[in-house]
Amino acid sequence: MKMGMTEKQYSMKEAMLFSQRIAQLSKALWKSIEKDWQQWIKPFDLNINEHHILWIAYHLNGASISDVAKFGVMHVSTAFNFSKKLEERGLLTFSKKENDKRNTYIQITAEGEDILLQLMETYEPNGNAVFSGALPLRELYGKFPDIVEMMAIVRNIYGEDFMEIFERSFHNIENEFTEENGKLKKASKNEQELA
Repeated sequence: MKMGMTEKQYSMKEAMLFSQRIAQLSKALWKSIEKDWQQWIKPFDLNINEHHILWIAYHLNGASISDVAKFGVMHVSTAFNFSKKLEERGLLTFSKKENDKRNTYIQITAEGEDILLQLMETYEPNGNAVFSGALPLRELYGKFPDIVEMMAIVRNIYGEDFMEIFERSFHNIENEFTEENGKLKKASKNEQELA
C-alpha cells in the first residue's frame, strides 16, 4: 500500500545505524579536536568558548550576543557570560545600537584582535590530531577532504545563514592573511587588494 509523499524511504535499522555512526564518530572527533584546541589557546589564557567568541567578533565585525550564540553553537547566556569575561580583560567591548536597544552587541578590541592574530601565527599543524589524521588523504588525493556531506548536514540543521557566516570566516582568512616563513600573518592592505 502506497503512503504517498510522506512514505519513509529508509528502514528503522538504517536510521539508527546512521545516527549512531554519526554520534560515535562525532564524539571521537570532538574529543581530539577539543584537546588540540585547548592546547593551542592555553598560552593565551582562553577557553574554547572565549576563543570562538573572539573569532566570531572578528569575522562578523560587530555581532549581537544572539549572533554569537547562534554561530558559536552555544546558549545565549553562555555567549553573554564568556563575552563579559572577555570585556573584563579588554578584548571585547559591549554596546547598544540607537535603532536596536534590545540587543547587546560586541566588538573586538585592538588587544582582542592582537591575541587572535597571535593565535593564528602560533598555529602548529603537526600538533593537531585531525590535521595529522587527514594528511594521508591529502597525500593520496592532492587535497584535504572537502567534507561536503558533513557541511550539507550542518546546513540542513542550522540553516543557510549559519553556513554563510561559516564560509565568510574562511574566505576572510583566505583573503586577509598571507604565509611568511611557515606562519600565518595578517596581510597589509596592499597585499589584501592583490589577493
